[in-house]
Amino acid sequence: MSASIQDKDELVIGGHEFTSRFILGSGKYSYDLIDSAINNAKAQIITMALRRNTTGSENILNFIPENITILPNTSGSTTAEEAIRTARIARELSGSNFIKVEVVPDKKYLMPDNYETLKATEVLAKEGFIVMPYILPDLNAARQLVDAGAATIMPLAAPIGTNKGLSTKDLIQILVDEIDVPVIVDAGIGRPSQAAEAMEMGVSAVMANTSMATAGNIPLMAEAFKLAIEAGRKAYLAKPGRVIEHGAVASSPLAGVSTAK
Repeated sequence: MSASIQDKDELVIGGHEFTSRFILGSGKYSYDLIDSAINNAKAQIITMALRRNTTGSENILNFIPENITILPNTSGSTTAEEAIRTARIARELSGSNFIKVEVVPDKKYLMPDNYETLKATEVLAKEGFIVMPYILPDLNAARQLVDAGAATIMPLAAPIGTNKGLSTKDLIQILVDEIDVPVIVDAGIGRPSQAAEAMEMGVSAVMANTSMATAGNIPLMAEAFKLAIEAGRKAYLAKPGRVIEHGAVASSPLAGVSTAK
C-alpha cells in the first residue's frame, strides 16, 4: 500500500479525525506516568473519569497535553439518569463534547447495562454530545444505539480489568460486519498481540488501560501497544492471505524438482 493511501486512513469520530487508533485509558495510572504513556503510545484520545480528583494540584487535566482529545466517562453510574448528570458535569469541567457512556449496575462482574446505556445515549446525543457507549456486544443493542445517535460502539472484549483478551471475539466480529459507525474494542485487552488481532478483525480502534497500568514498564508497554495496533490495522487493510484447512501448498514452485528418493 502506498504512503499516500495510508495517510488517508484516518479514524473519524463525530466528525473529528484522528491518525492514531489507540485510545488510552487513565483510570489506573499514577499521574506522573500519564504524560509518559501518552508520549510513547502516541495516543490522541485519553479517557478521564469525573470521579477522580479534578481539582487542585492533582487535577488530572494538568497532566494531559493540550493537543490530546479528552474523553470523559460516566464511570460509577448505575442508571441512565446518573450517567446523564455525570456527562453534563464532565462537559463543564473538561470543555469536551466527547463522552464515553458507562452504566454499570453490576458490582461483581462489572457488566454494562445496555438498556440504561441506550436511554442515556438518546438524551445525550440530542444535547450535542459525541456519545461513545460501552456495551456488551449485542447486535440489536448496537443498532438501537446507532439509531439513537451514538458516534461509535464500544463492546467489551472481556470483563473489565481482567486482561483476558478477546473472549467475545465472535460477537465483536458481527458488530464489525454489520455496524456502520466505528467499533472500538474496550475492556479486557491484555496483550499487544490481542490488540493486533482485534485490529486485524477490522475494528476501528482499541482502548486499553489495565494492561498498561499493571505492566512493569508502562511507557514501554504503551509503545508496544501502539506498534501492535498499527501492525494490525495495516494487516487488515492489506487483506490477509487465504487459509488452507487441509494439506499444504509449497511456497516455492515444485515444477521440475525431482521427488525421487
